[in-house]
Amino acid sequence: MLEEAVASYEGALGEDLHAVQYVLDRGIDQQTAVTFRLGVVADPLPGHERFRGWLAIPYLDRHGKPLTVRFRCLENHNHRDQYHGKYMSITDDPARVFNVGAIHRATDTIHVTEGELDALVLNQLDLPAVAIPGASGFQGHHRRMLAGFNRVWCWGDPDDAGADFVNKVTRMLRSAKAVRLRDGDVTENYLAGGADAIYSLIEQDD
Repeated sequence: MLEEAVASYEGALGEDLHAVQYVLDRGIDQQTAVTFRLGVVADPLPGHERFRGWLAIPYLDRHGKPLTVRFRCLENHNHRDQYHGKYMSITDDPARVFNVGAIHRATDTIHVTEGELDALVLNQLDLPAVAIPGASGFQGHHRRMLAGFNRVWCWGDPDDAGADFVNKVTRMLRSAKAVRLRDGDVTENYLAGGADAIYSLIEQDD
């Protein structure tokens, strides 16, 4: 059923101009959207009705098969007033690492972000990246998953929650090092300065 949902949503993305524009505005190109099977909930499967019109972000295994899917509201409104978050998960779904395939593809360096779409931007720039949704989401088993890398670059948003995220990761992983983001998150830096802006943030902290 999950594969059916992801296939349906990714097939609908090209027909929804609002969703397509949102993806493009986040700096995500067509190849990345296809590779990561981004979609839009046009015809919700049972249990997904409240996510109609939302962006669907599948969590894929190393072979591209979906493990779960999260949803991002595309409306520019106060999400709290609408009684939902910007991002929502399937009810009772366990917390997972986004893009676990990067752990298998990376060599000695990997990147960790707070958000899935930030991770997509880094992967698009040939920087293997996973995402841990939410600043408080990094857990002990995530540490074990990343323990074999010589360098784990941690991209926390420049706010209090992002600082908590970076502090937690760098405390739990000796190989982790924070990337100093001052002018917004990964995506905002990429949109402002392109790939060079992202690469320079690593180079100045290396």
